This record gives sequence, structure tokens and C-alpha cells, in this order.
Amino acid sequence: MTGSAALDSGTAKHPDAMAPLLGLLDELLGQTRVSGRADLTARLSMSRARVADPRVRLVVVGEPKNGMSTLVNGLVGAAVSATDSPISVPVIAEYGPESTATLVRSTVGGRIERQPVDPLNPGPALTADGVIRAEFTEPSALLAEGFVVMDAPGAPADTPTTWSLIAASDAVLYVADAGAEYGPEQIALLQRIQTVCPTVICVLNKIDRYPHWAQVQQRNRTLLDDAGLGFAVAPISAEMHLRAGGDRRRDLESGVPQLIDHVRDYVLGRADTVAIESAVRDIRVITDHLALALRSEAETLRDPRRYGEITERLLMLRAEADDLRQRSANWQVTLADGCAELMADIEHDLRHRLRSLIRDAETEIAQKDPARGWSEFGADLDARICEAVEENFVIAHYRSVELAEQVTNKFGTDRDVPLPDMRLENPGEVLEPVASLEPLNSAKIGVVQPILNVMRGGYGGLLMVGVLLASVAGLPPVNWYSGTAAVLLGANALWEDRKLRREKRQAEGKVAVARLMDDVIFQVGKESRNRLRAAQRILRDHFTNLANQTLRSVDESLRAAEEAAAVHSPDGRNRRLTDIESSLVQLRDLRERADAI
Repeated sequence: MTGSAALDSGTAKHPDAMAPLLGLLDELLGQTRVSGRADLTARLSMSRARVADPRVRLVVVGEPKNGMSTLVNGLVGAAVSATDSPISVPVIAEYGPESTATLVRSTVGGRIERQPVDPLNPGPALTADGVIRAEFTEPSALLAEGFVVMDAPGAPADTPTTWSLIAASDAVLYVADAGAEYGPEQIALLQRIQTVCPTVICVLNKIDRYPHWAQVQQRNRTLLDDAGLGFAVAPISAEMHLRAGGDRRRDLESGVPQLIDHVRDYVLGRADTVAIESAVRDIRVITDHLALALRSEAETLRDPRRYGEITERLLMLRAEADDLRQRSANWQVTLADGCAELMADIEHDLRHRLRSLIRDAETEIAQKDPARGWSEFGADLDARICEAVEENFVIAHYRSVELAEQVTNKFGTDRDVPLPDMRLENPGEVLEPVASLEPLNSAKIGVVQPILNVMRGGYGGLLMVGVLLASVAGLPPVNWYSGTAAVLLGANALWEDRKLRREKRQAEGKVAVARLMDDVIFQVGKESRNRLRAAQRILRDHFTNLANQTLRSVDESLRAAEEAAAVHSPDGRNRRLTDIESSLVQLRDLRERADAI
């Protein structure tokens, strides 16, 4: 099935749409089991599991008050996401024969527990401590087609959980208000989202409130095109869709049915195409492995005198396959050098980003009293840290994919070498153990202390000037001059005290920023190294398995050729040749049918 055919299927990744491919995979699994190739059977089983999984994860994101929760409820057909609520946790809705709601909570000791709640009124339970997300099942027609709809809390620019959902999704619906065109920050955000999840649909919500929404839609398309983002812009009114009831005309005016149709065609179609291409590639490679042993046996049976020539050729192939497993192989050297360089570059990039944040934060602290708006400053700093870490992880992900391509080019085989699955997984979770910016203790000051400082400074001025004038001019100690001096010195004492306290708060603020950054560097640096090592292991194991499969195929071919050479009866050779030809015809037919898909 070509890409366009996949789009026309409408219900991609549906069992009926995938049935022909699943049938081919089952046939080939039977061939691998008969051949005793457990390695190929395991690889093909994983490919079949990916094809058979009908789920496509769709995450809805956007700035607050843009109607994301209303759209999620409209897509699901039930009130699974709270609207106009101060409580904001991720909501995940998938198909189930009946409505259920489950809260996932983090308890003492880091354990995760699942708590069933009333699906018609889950709101009160969401206020409990430690709620991580809410999971719903609904007998929805859209969910039955394989969608898992996720409502991300908060704005994606400053919420790590939102980026975790985006990283785990197959497609993103970015919801914006139809009252204004995209700003530079929104375009930059969409560019970041595309690096994590390439399949994005822009949704222009609340068109019923803004008569000029068509001009906004056209302007947004122009801005997206100028930024190199070929995203569709779908105008809708989620609220009108919910109020439409059974009124088909009013529902069509809301634009939501058209959006759902586009999601079916575009999102599910692309997911179907990716799954098909991956499975067909595996079918090609595995049929090649199985056919190698059968062809070697058939050649030996046809002409036993060529046994030595066939064996020599296979031994050369075996030596090449064995070389691929050695640590000195070109791909092994490329992988080791590339991973070392990648780890150094990613660590330098992370430290550079965080050092820049430290310098900017210290400059901002030095320009004003940090006691004013410290919590807002901390929230903004957390958002900038999240952005820096997300960008660093995205760079690491794409550098890992580039490294996989470099290793593939060095793998030293003429076959189509498949790339491993290097999916970016939940980059936002890495910052969950990091505490927010700690409060300023020196910011707490009572009313009595400033008064005492003024009185202390004023009394000193009154006493000093009053005694001096009394001894020189014979004036009384308390006079107009000494009173003026008391006021001036009292004000100076208050100003100096405020200045010292501000400097103390600035120093304390810089220390708090440094401590926060130390925690971030410790946590993120460790997680970054772990993820890069995991990527290295994935690449190493992937290409080692490919080399082992090739070596196993050559060994099977040598064994088959040896057994064929030992067959001396013409009838026995003819029967075996007939069986081999039948198997080769089946493999050829499997591959041709896979290519036709």
C-alpha cells in the first residue's frame, strides 16, 4: 500500500486494514519456526506486535484558556477533562467497553498506586496529594478506531509533563485562539514541537466568537509557511460542537467533524504508512536470510561437484559476517568514537545553556530587589531551565539518529540495513526530582526593626549635633538644627539598612540560583549520560544482532550444503529439490505480496 493508499484507508492501523500484512507476517513466522531460526522469529514477532497495535496517541496542547479541555471532551464524547478548573493534571482517554476513571498517584517512598474513582464526577478526587494523571476509558467511536487522546496540562512552553506527553505521542493538536494570529513565541514553540513530534495539526478554536477568523487563519498559514512549517490550520468551535446535540448542520458549522475526518486521514494514515514500511523492510530482510540457506542447498543438490566452490563462497561470507562482530569492525569503531564525541558535545551544550541561564539570572537579580516577585522569578527560571533541558535532549536525540545513520553506512553490507528505533522518550520526567527555587529567608522583615533603625540613627544625630551646639553656641541640646540632623541621619540609617538588606537578599538569591543549577546539573547530567549510554547499547545490540543473524544464516547455509552433499540417491535429491523450490516460491511470493502492499 502506498502512502496515498494508506491515507485513503480512513481507518489506518485498524485490524481490518492491517489484516493482509498481519497474514504475511504470520506466514513468514511459520517459515522461521520451521527453519529453527529463533533469532528471526523474535525479530519478526516484534514487527508483528507493532503492526497489530491499533493505538495512535494524540496529544492536545496549547496556552491556557484556549479551549483544549473542551476540545478533548468533544473528541472523546464525554466530560473527561475538567474545564474552568484550577486543578491541572494530564488526562489520558482510550477505548473501553464502559466508562471508567482511574487516578494514578505517587505515594510515600516513590511507589505508584492506581485508584478507581467515579467517572461521572472525578473532580473531588483530583485534589488529593500526589495525583500524577487521570486515565479514562470510554466507549467512544473515535477511540474505538485506535486513538488515545491526551490532554496536556498548562502551556507547553513551561510544563515538563506536557513535553513528556508530546515526546510519547504520534501526533499533536496545537490549539490557539482564533482572535489573534500567531506570535513569534508560538512559531518558535511549534518549531520545537516539530523536532519532538513531526506530525502536528494547528487548531484555531472559538471561531464563533471572532467574525474575522478567516483572515487570522490565512495569516497563520502564511506565518507557518515562512517558518518552513507545513502544518494544516483547522478552524473549529469546540463549544459549539458540544452544544450542537443532534443538529447535524450546527455540528458541521463547528468544524469539529471536519477536524476528526482530517485526523483520521492524516494522522492514522501516516501511522499506518510508517508501520507498513517498517514491517515490509523486515519481511524483505528475513526472506533473504531464509532463502540463502535454501539456495545453497539447492545448488549443491543440483551439482554435488560444486560443493567445494559453494562452501568456499559461504566461508568467505562467514568471515565477513564474523568481522562485523569484532570490536575492530568499522561500525564498532565509528560507534565508539561517535558516542564519546556525542557525550562530550551534549554535556558541553547542557553546561553552556545552564551557565548562560545562571549569568542571566544573576544579572536580573543584581538589577532589582529579588524579594519583589521572587516566586514569579522562580517560575520563569524553572520554565527556562525546562526549555534548555528539552532542547539539549532533542539535540542529543537527533545526534543519536545521525550516529545511527553513520554506523549503518559503515556496516559493510549490500543489504538494506534497517535503523533501530531511536524514539525520544519522556524528556520532561528528568526534572521531576529537582525542587524549585528555594524562598529567600532574608526577605522576611517586620515593622519594628526599620523603626528601631530610624530611631537609632535619629538619636545619634540629635545627640551629636545637640551636644556640639550646646558647647559652642550655648543652645539647648534639642533645637531646630539637632532635630534636622536627627531626621537626616535617621533617613540615612533607614536607606543604608534597606541597601544592606537588598544586597543580602541579592547574595542569597544568587546562592539559591547556584544551588538550583547544581541540582539540575547533577540530575540532568546523570540522566543525559544514562540516556546516551542506553542509545549506545541500542545501537550496539541492534547492529550486533544483525551481524549475528547474517552469521547464523551463513552457518545454516553451510550446514544445508553439507547435508545436500551427503545425499547420494537421485530420488532423494529430487524430492528435496522439489521441497526447496516450493519453499523458495513461497518466500518469493511473500516478498512480492509485501512489496505490493
